[in-house]
Amino acid sequence: MILITQDLMASDEGVARAAAILRAGGLVAMPTETVYGLAGDARNGTAVAQIFAAKARPTFNPLIAHVTGLEMAETLAVFDDRARAVAAAFWPGALTLVLPLRSDAGLSPLVTAGLSTVAIRCPAHPVAQALLRAFGGPLAAPSANPSGRVSPTRADHVRAGLTGRIDAVLDGGPCTVGVESTILGLDGAPTLLRPGGVPLEALEAMLGPICMGGDAHKPNAPGQLASHYAPEAGVRLAVTAPQADEVWVGFGPGCKGAALSLSPGGDLIEAAAALFQTLRDADALAGPGGRIAFAPVPESGLGRAINDRLRRAAAPRN
Repeated sequence: MILITQDLMASDEGVARAAAILRAGGLVAMPTETVYGLAGDARNGTAVAQIFAAKARPTFNPLIAHVTGLEMAETLAVFDDRARAVAAAFWPGALTLVLPLRSDAGLSPLVTAGLSTVAIRCPAHPVAQALLRAFGGPLAAPSANPSGRVSPTRADHVRAGLTGRIDAVLDGGPCTVGVESTILGLDGAPTLLRPGGVPLEALEAMLGPICMGGDAHKPNAPGQLASHYAPEAGVRLAVTAPQADEVWVGFGPGCKGAALSLSPGGDLIEAAAALFQTLRDADALAGPGGRIAFAPVPESGLGRAINDRLRRAAAPRN
C-alpha cells in the first residue's frame, strides 16, 4: 500500500500531529542528534512490523527503544547501579544501553528480535524529546532509510528513501552528531556492540577496559550487519592515491585534489557530522557503476565510528 507521506514542521502543532499518528499505529520519521529515526509505537506489534516492512529490514535485527529518560527506561529494562551511573553520565545523548528485558516491559517481541535483552536510548534532540513526551511511551526507531543504505541526517534524505512507505516526516533540521549512537552492552561485562556518537575513550574513562562484541550473523543490537550504510557506488578505504575513475573523499589538509572532504582541517567531530551527506554527494558524483575512494581516518575518538560505517559501506553487498 502506498501512503501519503505528510511533511510536518517541528512546531507544537507538528509534534501533536506526529504523536496522534503514532498513537493510531502509524510511522513518523523523527529527528535525533545522531540520525533521523523511523518511529513507531514500541508496544504495538503491528506498528513495529510496519517499521520492518517500510525499511525492508530483516526481522532478526533488533531495534532501539527510545525513551524520555531513566524513569521510562526502568519500565523496560533491569538497571543495576552501574547502568544507572552510565545513564546519568551520558543521557540524554548518543548512547544506547543493552540491558536485561523486564518481563512486564510490554514491548512487541519484534523490537528485541525475541532476545532477553533490550536496546534503550534517551535522545538529546529537543524535537525527539517533545515527541516522546507528547506520545507518552517508548518509540521503536531505527534509522529512517531503506535497510542497508546510507543513513539520513536531513529530512530530505528521509523523503528520498521512504516517501510513500511512511505516514509523516517531522522536520527538525540537520542532525548535529551525524553518526548513530554508540551501543554499550551492560547485561554482563561492559561490551562495545557498535561504535558511535559517544567515543569509546569516554566510556572507558568511567568503566575501565571495555570488551569488543557484536555478531553480524546473530546481531544482539542494531548496526552489526556486515554490509550497511551502503551507497550505490563501490567503496574503497584508506586511499592515499586514488585511481582516475574514483571520486576521492579526503580527510585533513594532506588531500590536495580531493573532490570532497569529510573535514579539510582533520576535525573528527566535523567529519562525523558530514559523513552520510558526503557519502550521498560522492555517490551522485560517481554515477552508475562508479567508485568512491576514502582517505584514511584515524581509528580514535569519533574516528572509530566513522571507520566502522565506512567498512560496512565498503563490504560485499547482502
